[in-house]
Amino acid sequence: MKEREIDELVRGRLSERNIRYTAGRKALIKAVQLAGGPQSAAEIHKQVRRSVPISSLYRSLAILEAAGVLSLHQGKVARFELAEWLTGHHHHVLCIECGTVDDIELDEASEELLKRLAAEAGGQAGYEESGHRLEIEGLCRRCR
Repeated sequence: MKEREIDELVRGRLSERNIRYTAGRKALIKAVQLAGGPQSAAEIHKQVRRSVPISSLYRSLAILEAAGVLSLHQGKVARFELAEWLTGHHHHVLCIECGTVDDIELDEASEELLKRLAAEAGGQAGYEESGHRLEIEGLCRRCR
């Protein structure tokens, strides 16, 4: 999705929730979008430090996550990325040593298998499955 399209979708989502889409929040969205994968608050701040003070950065990240615009990935370091409704469905591999998170996409057959497993596991717990996320932990090339 193009930067302008994401900007319009984010503006709409925030407007629905009576949240202002400030220049700082717009800068955060752009930085996360251009990063191409989950980023820590410190990594995001390096990109926006001239326009977003650190105190505003953390507050805005929390607001954007609560609004469903950003997804939070917990690991050794918390990382943020645009929510799937903006970028499309995908999964992650997470390095347990350095905290790097990379996006991965499964082929159609693997994704269907994962959907069935998620529905089955949810059903066993009495849930109706509405989505899933897969995060695979291991050691990245640098840390091996």
